[in-house]
Amino acid sequence: MPAETDESKQRKNSLYGQVSKELAENMKQGWADTERHGLQPIALAAYTARRRAELSARFPGECLVIPAGNPKVRANDTTYPFRPSSDYVYLTGDQSQKAVLLLEPAQNGGHQAIAYMLPRSNRENGEFWLDYHGELWDGRRNSLPENEKLLGLPCADLRRLADRLGAATGPIRLLRGYDAGIDAALAGKVTAEHDGDFRVVLSEMRLVKDEFEIADLRFACEATALGFEDVVRSLGTSTPTSERLIEGTFWTRARIEGNDVGYASICAAGSHATTLHWVRNDGEARPGDLLLLDAGVETRNLYTADVTRTLPVGGHFTSIQRKVYEAVFAAQEAGIAAVKPGAAYRDFHEAAQRVLAEHLAAWGLFKNRSADEAYELGLQRRWTLAGTGHMLGLDVHDCAKARTEMYVDGTLEPGMVLTVEPGIYFQSDDLTVPEEYRGIGVRIEDDILVTQEGNENLSASLPRKAEEVEAWMARLRR
Repeated sequence: MPAETDESKQRKNSLYGQVSKELAENMKQGWADTERHGLQPIALAAYTARRRAELSARFPGECLVIPAGNPKVRANDTTYPFRPSSDYVYLTGDQSQKAVLLLEPAQNGGHQAIAYMLPRSNRENGEFWLDYHGELWDGRRNSLPENEKLLGLPCADLRRLADRLGAATGPIRLLRGYDAGIDAALAGKVTAEHDGDFRVVLSEMRLVKDEFEIADLRFACEATALGFEDVVRSLGTSTPTSERLIEGTFWTRARIEGNDVGYASICAAGSHATTLHWVRNDGEARPGDLLLLDAGVETRNLYTADVTRTLPVGGHFTSIQRKVYEAVFAAQEAGIAAVKPGAAYRDFHEAAQRVLAEHLAAWGLFKNRSADEAYELGLQRRWTLAGTGHMLGLDVHDCAKARTEMYVDGTLEPGMVLTVEPGIYFQSDDLTVPEEYRGIGVRIEDDILVTQEGNENLSASLPRKAEEVEAWMARLRR
């Protein structure tokens, strides 16, 4: 792995020049011992140990390399807020940057797992204050012994990893794309085909959630509901409300309750709601408009909710808004009812889309074609566009690299969590629909857990029926 550049350790145009011997000596002295003792393993440690054991059994005799990743440059020497790779988090519970999980084949079978991490900054050589990514700049990090106790696995100095990988023999699999230095170091030892298979297995391991993950997703939904309530209180009843204010209001709740938002919030008012991924959020929500708010809190364990509500900014739906809204609600009801163990994954999508096709046909939008004929031809997609949902977990679009036969062509099992999110989007310039429909976009989205008996709506605390939405908004604005 390439060493850090001098530029990362000292700014070119620093106001300070050389460090005097006296200052260097002064900075070595007078620091208390801050090592933490008596630490207990994090709640995730028992779960991550089981996950690593399952991964080990999938690849006997092979060396497995899972990097957390590195911060990405935003502008010059500033970076985006760091979030580790989801697979690294899934297998360790750790959120350190630059760290790497290495599973090496053990002589007695299985694997020896070691997390290679940055140790505490060196105080003897001045690293902790002269390197502007040292601990006096970026904050204290755990020592290796502390991390061993917290994570429940051996930890080693990251600077030893290059030699360890260089000495590795036998087959190696790498989670590519998160650490360019490791990708380069292993370029002659790994193949894209093998690494693709590795990524598929990691993705499929996350299809069924354990009890820790389900609890965290439930909390994510509860926190998200609080964020939606904050947004409703922020909406002006007689004056416009900035989409940026809406975005910031929800983000504040996400930071209070969890780590961050799980994805860029969609705060789409008026005709912006017809753009499925409206994340510019530079418009205004005016009384009389609909606000399509698609947002989710990411917990401190990095699991995210993904919820959408379409709200009448002024507090009441117009007759045409209600007509479209109730069609989407009926479609979502059908989709949720289709989520149950043993059902085909596609069932919820097809159930929701058929209901939407029936409403669109009843409104005369397919002209002389029946709802069934239009559905078979996919004509409803002009106004529904997207699929009706996806898996949810550490990623908002979780398990994305799973094999098709295990995901969209698979069967639902207890412990799976997915979104059900039908929508209708009538573009402002769509001349095939009556003018009164144009510029209306409605989506309703909930996070659904497959249970032994059927399903549980994890985001059910947020109302969905049109009249319940109006009453809920009125109550929050008193």
